[in-house]
Amino acid sequence: MDGSHELLRTKDPKPVGEERLDRANPFLLIADHAGNAIPERLGDLGISVQDLNRHIGIDIGIHGVSQRLSALLDAPYLYQRYSRLVIDCNRPPGHPTSIAPVSDGTQVPVNLGVSAEDARLREDEIFWPYQKAIAGQIARMRLSGRAPAVIAMHSFTPKHGDYPAPRPWHIGILFNRDDRLARPLIRLLEAEGDLTVGINEPYAVDDTGDYAVPVHCEKGGLLHVELEIRQDLIESAKGQSEWAERLARLLPLALSAAER
Repeated sequence: MDGSHELLRTKDPKPVGEERLDRANPFLLIADHAGNAIPERLGDLGISVQDLNRHIGIDIGIHGVSQRLSALLDAPYLYQRYSRLVIDCNRPPGHPTSIAPVSDGTQVPVNLGVSAEDARLREDEIFWPYQKAIAGQIARMRLSGRAPAVIAMHSFTPKHGDYPAPRPWHIGILFNRDDRLARPLIRLLEAEGDLTVGINEPYAVDDTGDYAVPVHCEKGGLLHVELEIRQDLIESAKGQSEWAERLARLLPLALSAAER
């Protein structure tokens, strides 16, 4: 860092991407790890382009799925443009993996020994604008007469840890305390007949390591679900379209069941 009191420069992209915010739709899509931009001041974080494009830097394929799903549902979509290695927008500030010095065995040199001031700049200029955008959109949708059902979009790597072969799940349905939308969606996905559905797999949501579900959804009493789609299924445009079409068909049915 060069000692100035700002992180983002004029040429840096705005942190929050926005699509269809004016649509009167019951769904709100969010993607915390949609992009892998890096602010100019942080250089390349000390990692290779190959690592930045891996799952440690971005949720591979999820932005393409989310854009297509947003169009099919005609639903609002908010997403983060900066890499989770700059700051993870689904981690509370101060969490050990909020600004990860090491991710899946890869050292991130620029994140080693980040000062409190530099961490604050990343929070103030990337993390909080994104969270405020989500909170603001939820508030606007409430004022329009219907609180949104929030769909948190993520993807997971096929190989990791104890699963050297592809992890068995095609999609994971994640929730914490509130499973009102998750349970009917699980039933619908399982009824498709061609999917292995993970229930709080390959990850689980909790109060200390997650942000969107506990803060935006549970505290506000919103219907919600967090989706994790396996990345090898959505690397291509074809896979992204297929998953968007499937979810566009099933999510309204799940919401109808949850609201009964």
